[in-house]
Amino acid sequence: MDSVPPCPPTSTIVAQADWVTIDRTRYADRLYGFWLGQCIANWTGLVTEMDKIGNVGEVKTGAFYTRADWGQPDQPSIWAEGVPSDLSPTIDFVFRGADEVWGADDDTDIEYMYQHLLARYDTAFLTPEMIREGWLTHIRPDEENYLWVANQRALDLLGEGMLPPDTGSPVNNEHYDMIDAQLTTEVFGFFAPGRPDIARSMAYLPIRTVASGEAAHIAELYVTMYSLAAVVPDSLSPRDQVLELAAAARPVLPDTGYAAAMYDFVLDEYLAGTPWEATRDSLYERYQVRQADGYDVTSRGLYCNGCFAAGINFAAGMVSLFYGEGDIVETIKIGTLAGWDSDNPTATWGGLLGFLLGRGGVEQAFGRTFSDRFNIHRTRRGFPRGGLDTFPRMAAEGVGIVDRVVTSAAGGKVDCDRGRWIVPAPR
Repeated sequence: MDSVPPCPPTSTIVAQADWVTIDRTRYADRLYGFWLGQCIANWTGLVTEMDKIGNVGEVKTGAFYTRADWGQPDQPSIWAEGVPSDLSPTIDFVFRGADEVWGADDDTDIEYMYQHLLARYDTAFLTPEMIREGWLTHIRPDEENYLWVANQRALDLLGEGMLPPDTGSPVNNEHYDMIDAQLTTEVFGFFAPGRPDIARSMAYLPIRTVASGEAAHIAELYVTMYSLAAVVPDSLSPRDQVLELAAAARPVLPDTGYAAAMYDFVLDEYLAGTPWEATRDSLYERYQVRQADGYDVTSRGLYCNGCFAAGINFAAGMVSLFYGEGDIVETIKIGTLAGWDSDNPTATWGGLLGFLLGRGGVEQAFGRTFSDRFNIHRTRRGFPRGGLDTFPRMAAEGVGIVDRVVTSAAGGKVDCDRGRWIVPAPR
């Protein structure tokens, strides 16, 4: 692995009444695990992306997948014209071996760009102008540019000179409640370990570059869970770690919104012992057929019945999170089979669990080693090294950003002698 960056100059320890210590060297390994876990989950979820979205609206896909479909032939997606995925003939994991390269996708490339911008500008907080410059520099303006719905509309508005948060406002971006912010901003949580308040502040404008309302709240829940993952007790079982992280982030969702209702519904069904397939089917009936809890996407008559919508994909994601019980293999399987935009929430949890496990834990879970190389130029442009990067270098860059956040935003310290961060707890 690339060496952890040298400590910044200010590393004097000051006693704190309430503080947490975080191992700085271990954190680099955990960030490696994040990128690796996210890539495995992203590419596996792509096999079934938009295969199953239900039978409401003009696009009908038949019965949803179940656990029995794992390892069986992949069925065509809604836009595949009868052709299954070219990633795998069967519904199975997609891996990249040591001699191969992971390709970027929309679940990883915007996060990569935001990390690059934070490092380039040597800042903890991106300004609207920095975000605009980053998008226009690193994203191709025309298809195929791997942008859809809210992200594509935001790019158009940025190109016209508009700045965030106006680019994510419902007044300007009619796709403001689609899934996009959920898959582009989770990484900000890792840049403020143990300080979800700072993480949400860092992510505030990036989230609202493309999102508003419930979609923004969902993205903030993910950011919160990622931030708290750094301090969740190792003594807890993987299941209890996941439940604790989710419970701690739940207050981010307004109780009056549909996202909170979806979260509570899935959790209640999980705790009651309902099979995950039945819970997923109930979500479809409850929210896409009956439009419960104010979730009115079906009545809007959108293409594929809003299969990209933030709400239904968040709900499906909570199914894989709770029922996966902290097992990265099982969580990715359920997420891949759950339906709708299956690569997106699956990538989010693959990244979170990959961080909790670190590189070695991910490799142990799958019983193999993987490529550590990443090609950001598969989907984006204008990055150093011809777009070819490695997880060790990406992790080291992330540690450098955390150094800056800990010292400049959190009022904490870097203890170089002991290889740790000392972070004041939120007040």
